[in-house]
Amino acid sequence: MKLHFFHLMPYRFLPDDFTEKHRSVWVDVDSALFDPVKGHQIYNENLDELEYASQLGFDGICVNEHHQNAYGLMPSPNLMAASLARRTEKSALVVLGNSLALYNPPVRVAEEFAMLDCISGGRLVAGFPVGTSMDTNFCYGQTPADLREKYQEAHDLIVQAWTRPEVFSFNGKFTQLRYVNIWPRPIQKPHPPIWIPGGGSVETWEWVARHDYMYCYLSYFGHQRGLNVMKGYWDEVERQGRDKNPYRAGFLQFIAVAESDEQAEKDYAEHAEYFYNRCLRVYPGFADAPGYRTMKTVRAGLTAQFERQTAQASAGALTWKNFVDQGYILAGSPESVAQQLEEAAKALNVGHMMVLLQFGSMPPDLVRKNTELFAKEVMPRVRPLFEEYEDRWWINPLPDSQRMTPQAMAEPAGAPAGGGS
Repeated sequence: MKLHFFHLMPYRFLPDDFTEKHRSVWVDVDSALFDPVKGHQIYNENLDELEYASQLGFDGICVNEHHQNAYGLMPSPNLMAASLARRTEKSALVVLGNSLALYNPPVRVAEEFAMLDCISGGRLVAGFPVGTSMDTNFCYGQTPADLREKYQEAHDLIVQAWTRPEVFSFNGKFTQLRYVNIWPRPIQKPHPPIWIPGGGSVETWEWVARHDYMYCYLSYFGHQRGLNVMKGYWDEVERQGRDKNPYRAGFLQFIAVAESDEQAEKDYAEHAEYFYNRCLRVYPGFADAPGYRTMKTVRAGLTAQFERQTAQASAGALTWKNFVDQGYILAGSPESVAQQLEEAAKALNVGHMMVLLQFGSMPPDLVRKNTELFAKEVMPRVRPLFEEYEDRWWINPLPDSQRMTPQAMAEPAGAPAGGGS
């Protein structure tokens, strides 16, 4: 099994009375709550955490795209990935991802992803999410009913831009370009592996299986509630005659590792409550714009994650006991977490596990503890899972002999101290 360090980059300084005074953490959250000096601190702390995860041997380090919110401070995951490309060596750069319908023209995604693949030596995983209703419909003004069609057209243009060697024209419904001829081109051929993050949509399952891509269920409610969604996906895979290779699926799971179950609660409870009760506070009107979910998904009874969270929060604040008992968070000693994670991976049949080791208001020292305990004492116990399968959805980087290593910028001999004139 491959293990990936997933980061949301939440704003960890929301006030204690946030839920009483603010209706939503997303779209119309009061910008006065954001302190740019604290933002400087958070970005650098979070990049340090991602780099440390790479040093500890995580297979991938994951970033993602969201807008106008305090839940995840990454309107441009490509900027984060560019920062990481020069300061990491082996881990895949898993960008989950660029919301294709928001880019005009979409070839911008093809160009920037190709740059990242070149800079990193072929370590890019290209994530193509449709995007949340909050981001796409309310922050960026996309028409809900057109969103999926616009997304699919953008996908077709990007893949053609990566794979067609000649200059070509593209005449789509949403994008018309006389000349498509991107420079640079990605290292990985025919293109970087494509992963599709999703929240449980019937059409996404069908589309992913048809294109033979990897499906990532980014759930905040744990493996117990994820079983129904993953069953729907695997049923669709089987219906289309594809193999049930675990590496064609990924899952996001919160993890809290400590010396014991009791210590895990002491260390992580307040930060989990911050995440679930503040960072996921979304006004219901933003969570699911009319037309965002298709009728097929509505008939299947699948609801938006954030809509579900809002309903739960209105019934009373969620507590540590809720998180652990319901499987939102796998918590406890390394032995306990390894056992729980193995059981979850087997039940879900997922070969790519994206673990959230920083959540809510967790400070850097606690993130480092959680990351180190997981990497050194949990990861070796679960890595052998699914080793009998081939991962056809993984990166194909340059061999070490062809890889560039960043060089220190040394001042020439005799240069004045400090570089002044």
